[in-house]
Amino acid sequence: MRKIKYCCRNFKHGSKAVYKTLKAEFPDMKQKKKDCLGECRLCTKQCMVLIGKTEVIVAPTPEVLYEKLKQRIG
Repeated sequence: MRKIKYCCRNFKHGSKAVYKTLKAEFPDMKQKKKDCLGECRLCTKQCMVLIGKTEVIVAPTPEVLYEKLKQRIG
């Protein structure tokens, strides 16, 4: 899997917990926190991350986002 990027403004929707959990579980995976990813219309409504440069993954809750990412990691 390529690098996962998190929008710091999305942390209040629960993506911070996903970041911390994945960091503990997969310490070698590349994760990056950015101030803003420019996906504001998605970011303000639900949990989201950016994989690579273009692939956006959204979920209604941090738990669902975590499961989606874990499936991608394999």
